[in-house]
Amino acid sequence: MSENLNENGVTEAETPVVAAPSAEAEVVADEVAETAEVVEVEAAEADEAEAVDADADVAEDAEEDAEAEAAVELDPYEAFRLELRTQPGKWYVIHSYAGFERKVKANIEQRKGTLDVAEYIYQIEVPMEDVVEIKNGQRKMVTRVRIPGYVLVRMDLNEDSWSVVRHTPGVTGFVGNAHNPTPLRFEEAFNMLKSLVEVAEVAASKAAGKPVQNRTVTAEIDFEIGETITIKEGSFAGLPGSISEIKPESGKLTVLVSLFERETPVELSFDQVTKL
Repeated sequence: MSENLNENGVTEAETPVVAAPSAEAEVVADEVAETAEVVEVEAAEADEAEAVDADADVAEDAEEDAEAEAAVELDPYEAFRLELRTQPGKWYVIHSYAGFERKVKANIEQRKGTLDVAEYIYQIEVPMEDVVEIKNGQRKMVTRVRIPGYVLVRMDLNEDSWSVVRHTPGVTGFVGNAHNPTPLRFEEAFNMLKSLVEVAEVAASKAAGKPVQNRTVTAEIDFEIGETITIKEGSFAGLPGSISEIKPESGKLTVLVSLFERETPVELSFDQVTKL
């Protein structure tokens, strides 16, 4: 640092000269400020997007909970109807020897795996029902075949699946065209299979230790063997039938109903039928 003499002859330090900021430095400063502003805006946008995603997740969870709650509250039959519509394959009916329906089901289940057609045969069902029988004055809940001599199979029909089912021991043939059977219409399948819902509800009640509600029949006997009646309740509602047996001790009738051009015995309560 150089020394200068002031007017009194005293030396003093020379005042340093501060250079003005260059144009290049100003540009750099502006760029830094601009970058900081961009970073701040991007951070705000990220926070906003995260909040929107969180709200969307909450809304989606709420919607799923609402759907699950609605499904629980849905009538069991309507839930079963919806499930039935979405299942792959079509339902076909096969004849079996009476009393061998469940054995036929087990045989098809076993054969579809060993003969490698499980991808075409999805489900085999023997419609069942829970009824109260009265023997020696004692009431007893029993599960029995709802439609004796028939088994239902949900499958994709092709040469392999047809052959496996048709040649299963105990099977006497498909209903309808033997080699090109016609599948059940949706309502037919629903009416024949909806007993699965009833049996499942009874099983759930038993598992939960709840009492099973059953209808007690107290009807006056006013029927005759051979009489023609109309079924007013159950899977066969609307169909005519002929009375083949009357069981006054249990309030039941055995009615012959024409199904698939074949007479099938069906047991009904007195109040499930009406006279013509």
